[in-house]
Amino acid sequence: MSNVSTRDHSDLPASGRAPGPAVPLALAPIRSVADWRDAILAKLVYALGRDQRTASDRDWFEALALALRDRVVAHGLDSDDLTRAAGHKRVYYLSLEFLVGRLLVDTLTNLDMTGLTRAALGELGADFERVRAAEPDAALGNGGLGRLAACFMESAASLAIPTCGYGIRYENGLFRQEIRNGVQVELPEDWLAAGNPWEIRRPERDCDIGFGGHVEQVGDDDGATRCVWHPAELVRAVAHDTPVIGWRARHANRLRLWSARAVAPLRLDAFNAGDYLGAVADDVRARSVSRVLYPSDTTPAGQELRLRQEYFFSAASLHDILRRHLAEGYDLSRLPDMAAIQLNDTHPAIAIAEMMRLLVDRHGTAWNEAWRITCGCFSYTNHTLLPEALETWPVALMERLLPRHMQIIYRLNADHLEAARAKGAASDSLQASLSMIDETQGRRVRMGTLAFVGSHRVNGVSALHTGLMRETVFHDLHVLHPDRITNVTNGITFRRWLFEANPRLTGLLVDVLGDAVLDDPSVLAGLRGLAGDPGLRARLIACRRANKVALSNLVGEQLGIGLDPDALFDVHVKRLHEYKRQLLNILEAVSLWQAIRARPAAGWVPRVKIFAGKAAASYAQARLIIRLINDVASVINSDPVTSDLLKVVFLPNFNVSLAEIIIPAADLSEQISTAGMEASGTGNMKFALNGALTIGTLDGANIEIHDHVGADNIFIFGLTAAEVAVRRLDGWHPECSIVASPALAGAIEAIGRGTFSPGEDTRFAPIVDELRRTDRFLVTADFDSYAEAQRRVAALWRDRDAWWRAAVLNTAGMGPFSSDRAIGEYAEKIWHVTGLER
Repeated sequence: MSNVSTRDHSDLPASGRAPGPAVPLALAPIRSVADWRDAILAKLVYALGRDQRTASDRDWFEALALALRDRVVAHGLDSDDLTRAAGHKRVYYLSLEFLVGRLLVDTLTNLDMTGLTRAALGELGADFERVRAAEPDAALGNGGLGRLAACFMESAASLAIPTCGYGIRYENGLFRQEIRNGVQVELPEDWLAAGNPWEIRRPERDCDIGFGGHVEQVGDDDGATRCVWHPAELVRAVAHDTPVIGWRARHANRLRLWSARAVAPLRLDAFNAGDYLGAVADDVRARSVSRVLYPSDTTPAGQELRLRQEYFFSAASLHDILRRHLAEGYDLSRLPDMAAIQLNDTHPAIAIAEMMRLLVDRHGTAWNEAWRITCGCFSYTNHTLLPEALETWPVALMERLLPRHMQIIYRLNADHLEAARAKGAASDSLQASLSMIDETQGRRVRMGTLAFVGSHRVNGVSALHTGLMRETVFHDLHVLHPDRITNVTNGITFRRWLFEANPRLTGLLVDVLGDAVLDDPSVLAGLRGLAGDPGLRARLIACRRANKVALSNLVGEQLGIGLDPDALFDVHVKRLHEYKRQLLNILEAVSLWQAIRARPAAGWVPRVKIFAGKAAASYAQARLIIRLINDVASVINSDPVTSDLLKVVFLPNFNVSLAEIIIPAADLSEQISTAGMEASGTGNMKFALNGALTIGTLDGANIEIHDHVGADNIFIFGLTAAEVAVRRLDGWHPECSIVASPALAGAIEAIGRGTFSPGEDTRFAPIVDELRRTDRFLVTADFDSYAEAQRRVAALWRDRDAWWRAAVLNTAGMGPFSSDRAIGEYAEKIWHVTGLER
C-alpha cells in the first residue's frame, strides 16, 4: 500500500508541470496495529474534535473513514500522475444513479485492512460491527441501473482503467420507505444530515449551468456567423469527489458528483427589506435540481425538473471533461483518442447536443468536425425496451428550457434524415420512424434516437435484450447502422456480493479452491467437480443456515415476525414494477395458502416468502401491490393452521446494506419478469453467485445463467419473449386463463371479495380489474406454469443432496458474470482502452 501522496497537477499542461518527482506529503506508513490505531485516533481527536472516552459509534466511523480516505487519495493521486505521464485514454461514465451503498467495508476489503482495523478499533474500545453499522447507505440510486454503475466503477479501478464517474449528489435520494398499516409511506432520506466523510469538496471545479433565455446570431470578423446562447438563469454545479479504490489497491479512480446551488445564494437587498423568503428563493429553486432522485413527472413542473437534472449534470460533466483535456495540452481534435464517454441509459443523452454546442459555439469547431469528435467520444448503453424508459421530452419544453440545444437537435435530425434518404430510407413512414422528433404525440424529442445517432457504439446488456433492440425499438436505426449495436452482458463485483456480503461462503471457497479464487472468478468452475462431495455440501448448508439465522433475527427485530431458518427462504427483492411481477408471486402465495388450509397434513415444505422493494411515489398500481403483499402477510402470518408452513414478509426500505443480508440467506431467487421486458438483471447474478437457485422466465440474463449453471439447476417457466409477442398480437384475453385455472381463480376471488382487506372489499379492485380485463404483463397467462415450477422447487428441496448439489453448481457457473469481465469487454469493444501498467 502506498504511503505517500502527491500534489494534484490535473490543471497543468505537460509543459507547465514542475520538473522532477512529485512532492511527497506526510502520510505515516502503517506497519502495525498500533500505527493504524494511532492514525484513527488522530483523526478522532484532531479532525473531529472528539474525546476517545465519549466518542460514539458514528464518531469512530467518521474517524476511520477519514483515515482510510487519506490512503485512498494517496493511491488516487499516484494513479492520476501515472495516467497523465502515460498519456492514457480516460473513460467518463455518465449515470443518473450510483447506488454505492456503504463504502467502509468495501474500502477496507480492497485495501486488505479489515483484520487490521478490527484489531485497532478493539484496542481503542470500539466495536467494529457497531462502527460499520453507523454508516448510512448513500442515497444516490434506486435499483439495478445505479448498482450496475457502482459495480462498474469498482471494476474499472480494479482493472486499472482510468475512469471518472459523473452523477448528481442527491441530498434526499429517492425516498426512505416506511410501511404503515400496509401502505408505503415516502419520507426524505437524510443520509447527509451528519455529513459525508468520504467526499472531498472541489470548489475549483465548480461551473455555472444555464437554462432558458434566447439565442443570438453574432457575426465574426471573417464574415461568418455563430450562435451565442444567453441563458436567463444560471445554476452553479458544485463538485464533490469520492475516491474509488480497486481490488488490492491496484488503482484508484474518482466519482465526481454535482450538487446545485444558486450563483448568488442570498439576495441581500430583499433580506434587508424584510423579504426573508424571497431573499433565498433563487437558492431554493436551484437546490431542487439536486434534492431528489426521480421527482414525480406527473405534472409539467415535475417534467421540467427532471430535464433540468439531466442537463445539469451532463453539462457540468462535459465542461469538466473538456477542461481537463485542454489543461493537459491536447487539441480538441484528439478528444476521441483521449476520452471515452459512456451514457448509462438515456438520462444523459442531452450530452450529445451539449457537446456539439461546446465545440461549435464555444470553441469554434466546424460542424462536421464537431460531429466527428462527438460520435467518436460517445457510446450509449440501453437498459430497457419499455417505452416510458426511452425518454421523450416535449419540444415546447426543450425550446423554452434549452433553446440552443433544440436548434442543434433540429439540425442533427435534418442531417440524419438526409443521410437515411441517401441510403434508401426515403418513405414517409421510415423517415417518421427514424426521426429524433416524434410527431405523433404532440411533438416530442426522442432521446433514445439522439443517443443512438450520436454514439459510435450502442450496447444491450444481455444477449436477449441486444437481439430485441435490433428487432424492435431500434430496428430501423439498426438497418441504417448494422454494425453499431453490440452486446455486453451485465456483471457484478464479486468483492461486494461475495467477499463482503458472504464471508462464510468466501472462506469455504478459499479453503476448497485456494486463494486464486479471490482474484480470478473463473476458478469458481473448479467447484463443478466437487458438487457431489457430501463434506462440501454440509459446510455449505452450515454457511447458509448461519446467514438465514442472521436474516431471521433482523426480521424479528424490525417486524416482530419469527422465522424458521430451516424453512425454504423464497426471496423476491427488487424495484416494484408490474413487469417484474411481484403480483404473480403474491398470487401464488395466496393460492398456496388456500391449498395448505384445505389439506394441512399433505406434507408441505415450510416456506418463507420474502419481499422488499420501493415503488415510485406516483406509481399507484405498484404501491397498491405493496399494500396487497403486506395485507396478505398479515392474514397468512396470523393463521394458526398455516403459520408453521408459510410466512410472508415485506422488509421496508430496501437498499444495498439490506441486500447484503438478504442475498446470502436466500434459497430461491425470484426472477419472474414478463419475458422480453427485463433487459438483463443483476440481482439474478448476485443470488446465483451465493448459491441460491433461480426460478424465472427466459428473460434477460436468466437465459445466460441457465446456460452456465445447467437446465437441471434452475427452474424455468412461462412464455418466451417470442411467445409473449405472439400472444399480444393475437389479442390477449386473460379471462380465459383464469377460467382454466381453479387455483388462479380462487386466489383472485379471495382478493376481490376482501379476504385480505376486511371492511374494505374494493381495496384491491384496481388489481383485480387489471388481471381480468387487460393483464398487460401476462400474469394470468404464466400463473399455472409458475405454480408448477414452484412445486418442482418443493420437490427438489425435499431431496437435500440434489438441492445442495444444484446450489454448488450455481456458484460454480457464475465466473462469467463478474463485472470485471463486463468492464473488460467495454474496454476492448467500445472504449478502446487498456488498463494502466505499473
